[in-house]
Amino acid sequence: MKKEVSSWGIGLRFTLEEPMTELKDESFWGKSADTYMNDTTYVAGEAVLQTVTDRLSAERGLGEVVEFGCGTGHFTQIVAPNAEQVVATDLSDEMLAVAREQLKKLPNVAIQKADVEGTTFPSERFDTAFMVNVIHVVENPCAALRESYRVLKNGGRLLIVSYTGYGMTPWARMALGIRYLRKFGFPKHSRNYSPAGLAALVENAGFEVERVQLVGDKTKAVYLVGEKR
Repeated sequence: MKKEVSSWGIGLRFTLEEPMTELKDESFWGKSADTYMNDTTYVAGEAVLQTVTDRLSAERGLGEVVEFGCGTGHFTQIVAPNAEQVVATDLSDEMLAVAREQLKKLPNVAIQKADVEGTTFPSERFDTAFMVNVIHVVENPCAALRESYRVLKNGGRLLIVSYTGYGMTPWARMALGIRYLRKFGFPKHSRNYSPAGLAALVENAGFEVERVQLVGDKTKAVYLVGEKR
C-alpha cells in the first residue's frame, strides 16, 4: 500500500511505500541522535534557532519543568537556569544517551524516557510543560496536549515551539524540504501549523493562550505560551 506524506509540513509531497511509515517514532529519531542538533541547524538555519533560544532564555520562574521530546538536550540547557528542576524526557534511548552526556553537569536536570502522548507522571505534578520541535511531528498532537494539561498544576504554563513552513515563500519552503530530506529522510508524521491553527489546538485541550507569534526570518517557527486554567 502507498501513502502520501509531506516533509516537515512544508508542502513537498511524496508517495511512499506504506512499510516505510511503520517505523516507530523512537527508531526514526534515534538514528539521528549523534548529529541531531547539527542537522537541525542545517535544516532550520541558525537565525530562527537563535531567535527561539533568546525567547526561551527570557522565560522566567518556570518552577518544576517537564520537557517532552528533549532530543539531545540542547533546549534543556536553555531553560534549566530559569527552572528549579527539569525532567527532560524523550522516546528515543539514543537521544537520551546523548542528552545524559550533554546535561551531566546540570544538577537540576533529570533524564527520563517517556512518551508525550501518555506518561506515568502524576496529575498536577509540574509548573511548566515545554516542547520544541515536537507537536508537529507526534502521531497524536491532541493526546500530547491533553497529557501536558493533565500533568500541569492549575495555573501551570505551556511552552511550545513548532517549526513551520507557514509564512514562507514557496521557494523557501521547497529549499527547506530538500534540506530536511537530506538530513532526516521521510518523516512519519508532519504538520504545518499557523499561529492561529496551533492556538486553536491548544485551546481545544483546555489551555488559555497567553501569547502566540510567528518568529524567524527566512525559516519560521510558531512560539506559543499557554496557561492551564
